Amino acid sequence: MKNRIYFLFLFIFVYAQLTAQTKQQKAGVKPNIILIYTDDLGYGDVGAYGTSAIPTPNIDRLAKNGVRFTNAHATSATCTPSRFSLLTGKYAWRKEGTGIAPGDATLLIPLNATTIPAMLQKGGYHTAVIGKWHLGLGDAKGADWNGKITPGPLEIGFNYSFLIPATGDRVPCVFVENHHVVNLDKNDPIKVSYKEPVDPGAPTGKKNPELLKLHPSHGHDMTIVNGISRIGYMTGGNAALWRDEDFADMLVKKANAYITQQQKNPFFLYFSTHDIHVPRMAHERFQGKSGFGPRGDVLLQLDWTVGQIESILKKNGMLENTMIIFTSDNGQVIDDGYKDDAVEKLGNHKPNGIYRGGKYSAFEAGTRVPFIVSWPAKMKAGKVNDALFSQVDLYASLANLLNVPVTEGQAPDSKNALPVLLNQSAQSREWLVEQSLNSTLSLLAGNWKYIEPSKGPKINKDTNTELGNSTEPQLYNLADDPGETKNLAASFPEKVNEMKALLEKIKQK
Repeated sequence: MKNRIYFLFLFIFVYAQLTAQTKQQKAGVKPNIILIYTDDLGYGDVGAYGTSAIPTPNIDRLAKNGVRFTNAHATSATCTPSRFSLLTGKYAWRKEGTGIAPGDATLLIPLNATTIPAMLQKGGYHTAVIGKWHLGLGDAKGADWNGKITPGPLEIGFNYSFLIPATGDRVPCVFVENHHVVNLDKNDPIKVSYKEPVDPGAPTGKKNPELLKLHPSHGHDMTIVNGISRIGYMTGGNAALWRDEDFADMLVKKANAYITQQQKNPFFLYFSTHDIHVPRMAHERFQGKSGFGPRGDVLLQLDWTVGQIESILKKNGMLENTMIIFTSDNGQVIDDGYKDDAVEKLGNHKPNGIYRGGKYSAFEAGTRVPFIVSWPAKMKAGKVNDALFSQVDLYASLANLLNVPVTEGQAPDSKNALPVLLNQSAQSREWLVEQSLNSTLSLLAGNWKYIEPSKGPKINKDTNTELGNSTEPQLYNLADDPGETKNLAASFPEKVNEMKALLEKIKQK
């Protein structure tokens, strides 16, 4: 009997040790990290945020299994500066030339900058970027689309890259893998120009609308690729040209291959989707399925993509110890250059949620975006965090998670918010800065939001977006007025002066 009791206790002890060891391994200090960075996704575009009329079950499941943040912000209401700030930990408005980049922009991130992937490499990570880049490629002479394209992601911290070089609506319309255009025929060289046609006789969206399957609403009327006219001029590279309908499948395919290869390595994957940016051309299996036109269809496709990433992780036994961060580079925009029925078929869908503005805007819908974090081995499921959080803080937070030192001068605007990121705290950031289209800056501190005076236009007439610009200072109490309908600047001049002074101090850092 004593022997039985002894062996029973021994079994319990060994089982407890093994269980603890397994949990420790699953919640180790080096989780895999996947940042799913979507494009033009509004706060209300996701079902988990309460106002979406379009089903997003996979994204909602990610929120159910993790933490949904309600007050998280991109640093800018446009894509290039948000991406610059996220990867460098430095506000883009501190560096000239970081506005919306043309398709032939040179690399915007300095080669001496230690980016998030470069920092993670120091922590023992393999790093990759798959998807939309839009941070420039090549040196001052420009990218050599017919040869070795450098510098690029591999020179600033990524081990592997598969890129949409800029955006889907800009030339060149080819994929770039590591340093080279994919499937390029050397006998059919690529020529790109953003100044004038490289072949004046070639058809364009403006001259030849009869060749289009998707027509522009404003701009986007230059070179035609796949029946869609783009921004910029391009000839050649016919064997390398993409088909927009295949974007999601291609990016998932590349992510599958990359994740599967990293069985023994902790990895960081910056998975930058094209959806739901224009041109909105979902794969045929999603077309017409949402009932909200092409914008709704690519939202379904985005949700499918998130489900596929989870499935790949699960298939490879990696889901438990992978931190998935899901967010967007800026808020929603409805008509962003193509006649795709996005306005006509919006219906009862509210992509802004309760917020005002959208992409390009200084108002909240420009930068307040969905932000979801899931790490099953470490974080409790089904939680909500209302802390004020900025994407610029991902750098310092992940560095803290992995005990990687941040050297002086690197990531100067990034603050360690790891307890918030892991939902161990709801302590808000003391303040954060937002940037709109014309670089009008806003300051959030506590419940207060200050928008500095600006001579910029009040409305983006092309997209019908309120830009939040005014020659007078604006002050809003977001706790009482999340829709920013009551400018309280005249009623609280001391608060205006306080926040103006703080913003000026931040600018001088």
